[in-house]
Amino acid sequence: MLSLTAESCELFDIPFYQFAQMKKFCPQDIPSIKANYKRHWDNWKAIIQEVAKQLGTPFAKPHIESWTNGWQVRAHFFAYFKYEFNQNSAAIFSVLLNRRRLSVSLDWHCYRADRSQINLQQYNQWLDEFDFNAFSHWDIWHGDESEYNDFRQVNQLETKDLLLHSDQDFWCIGHNIEKNALQNTDTVSFIENTIRGLQPLYERCHQ
Repeated sequence: MLSLTAESCELFDIPFYQFAQMKKFCPQDIPSIKANYKRHWDNWKAIIQEVAKQLGTPFAKPHIESWTNGWQVRAHFFAYFKYEFNQNSAAIFSVLLNRRRLSVSLDWHCYRADRSQINLQQYNQWLDEFDFNAFSHWDIWHGDESEYNDFRQVNQLETKDLLLHSDQDFWCIGHNIEKNALQNTDTVSFIENTIRGLQPLYERCHQ
């Protein structure tokens, strides 16, 4: 069965991510670090592809970031989903695995903002008439918060708390599973169900 465990998160608990630093301080560890990354990333890729199969239409083929960019290994694994007809949008269903947790959320992909078919103000439309009851047990956090932060749940906020700090501010909303709870989770179903739960908000971004 395709799944993640605490070990999947512990992959990222290494002292250096840059190959230049590894060559200088721990050259003997490079082969095992590369092998571990490749093994875990292959599992990650298979999980994301299975989620894509379960989601089906109208989702486009997911983007799965590589485990290395050539000069360093990643501090997390990252993938995202979009609708087929919103592929030029910077609004994404983000799936991220880091040393602390698995996170699935509605997110604004800042790196694509300058080429996006919608702008940040349109993305923030999902906050309009937000249903606090329906999303009461969802996690919510500002886009500029660290991915390792403790996140609040919607039921801890009031309407005034959702006010944006600036023109560049935005909220992410989703579900997170801490690493020690991963072995008790059906990873594929968790990711799929979280994305499905976020679809009404994603669609509101593109109205």
